[in-house]
Amino acid sequence: MATAKKATAAPAAPAAPAKKRTPNAAFMKPLTPSPALAAVVGSTPLPRTEIISKLWVYIKANKLQDASNKRMINADAKLKEVFGKPQVSMFEMAGLIGKHVK
Repeated sequence: MATAKKATAAPAAPAAPAKKRTPNAAFMKPLTPSPALAAVVGSTPLPRTEIISKLWVYIKANKLQDASNKRMINADAKLKEVFGKPQVSMFEMAGLIGKHVK
C-alpha cells in the first residue's frame, strides 16, 4: 500500500505593506458646471466625482430611477437639458455630463 506524502509548505515570505492608493489628480480637479448642470448640482466648481455623487442624490431624492430597471434613469425637465434625452443608463450618465463641465 502506498503512503501519501504530505506537501510541505514553503516558508511564507513577509507580506509587503499595502500601498495607499493615491487619487488621480484629474478626478480631483474642480470643474465648473454648465448652467443646465448647475441647476441640479449647484454652480460652484466641483471635482467630477462630487458632481456624479450630487447627481445621484438628486436622482434618488426625486425618485427618477426606473422602477423595473434600476440601471435606467428617467430624466425630469432639469436632467433632460443635461442628458438630451428622456432616459439614460447609469453607465451613460458619466459620459453625458462631460459635455457640461469645463
